Amino acid sequence: MLDLQVEYRPTAQGSIYRKYVKEKHGPLATFPFMQDPNTDIEMFESDDIIKYLFTTYSNNYINDPSNNNNENENKNNPPSSLTQGTFTTIMTGLSLLFRFGKGSKVRQQTNPPNQPLILWSAEGTPFGKLVREELNELQLPHIQISCPRGSPNRQKMFDQTGTFQIPYLQDPNN
Repeated sequence: MLDLQVEYRPTAQGSIYRKYVKEKHGPLATFPFMQDPNTDIEMFESDDIIKYLFTTYSNNYINDPSNNNNENENKNNPPSSLTQGTFTTIMTGLSLLFRFGKGSKVRQQTNPPNQPLILWSAEGTPFGKLVREELNELQLPHIQISCPRGSPNRQKMFDQTGTFQIPYLQDPNN
């Protein structure tokens, strides 16, 4: 997968960031919404965002050594499991069904911290998903440093924290 560091601004229903995007782009704005500060590109729609990220940042591709099916021989193409359009949307929706909407609505109004929190995680970890849901419900912006298998970020995390167990949350405000 891509080895990117991403800043998330939670857009759960009722969040200040969702309100900002709707005010800027109109009431028909959809989520997810991506803003790339490196290229000034802004876009909606999951499939478009995934394709853009792989096309633009494929040099950050990390081959997971446990993936034996060589699905990603062309690093500029996202895995087919991420680009099935309506099928992907339905399957993602079904995975959320059992979580009863966790992460989709603001649970508590909070003031954003001066600096975003730092979440060391990997996209596919269920424990990381639970932490991201909480951060979303609490409207806490955070930078996710991706640590998939094979990523140099694993060693960076160990060097900075003395451990490697993800998810790991740091608060630079304390």
